[in-house]
Amino acid sequence: QVQLVESGGGLVQPGGSLSLSCAASGSIFRIISMGWYRQAPGKERELVATVNAGGGINYDDSVKGRFTVSRDNAMNAVYLQMNSLTPEDTAVYFCNAYVYSDYTHWGAFWGQGTQVTVSA
Repeated sequence: QVQLVESGGGLVQPGGSLSLSCAASGSIFRIISMGWYRQAPGKERELVATVNAGGGINYDDSVKGRFTVSRDNAMNAVYLQMNSLTPEDTAVYFCNAYVYSDYTHWGAFWGQGTQVTVSA
């Protein structure tokens, strides 16, 4: 099994910044990709940003230019720097990782989620 532990989040005013961190531990042979998703009340979970093992990065259009995702392969960690936050960014943010536990077995794992609230 793989555990993802998130930190960061909280309450911030519109235009402010927050950072999220996520560290993976457990039965990890190789991490394929790590990233962040979010789920607002009454909405489906959606991709925010991901980074693969080769460093390729994918952002949702709504966060391009405002959010920056980065990854520390040695630490099995992923980070999300969020700037110019708006109330529309309010959601529970989930860390995600696709992980090989050995040469043939892989799975998708999720963190417990951390609340980000953007409000005046």
